[in-house]
Amino acid sequence: MPFLKGLFWFLLAVLLVVFAFANWTTVPIKLWGGLIADVNLPLLMLVMFLIGLVPTLVYHHAVRWRLRNRLVTADRTITELRAAAMAPTVPTVVADPGPTTPGEPA
Repeated sequence: MPFLKGLFWFLLAVLLVVFAFANWTTVPIKLWGGLIADVNLPLLMLVMFLIGLVPTLVYHHAVRWRLRNRLVTADRTITELRAAAMAPTVPTVVADPGPTTPGEPA
């Protein structure tokens, strides 16, 4: 299975390199103030891909971090509750007040 995984990534890399060489043209990008930047198309596509990927990746990692912290807190609470439930209880002794006189409330 690792061989097939490596083969897949190798073929994907080869396809990306072939695509980059086939589309190696410059693209003019109009910037502010009348500036024009000539950028290679594969580089422009890579930058746009990363602009879309990085915020999503950061959000995904933040959600995973938050959920992992909540899970650790819940596990800690469960462990504490189990320890409290398993703790031996000390029987309470109620002192016998003795006999009451008829005029006193019970």
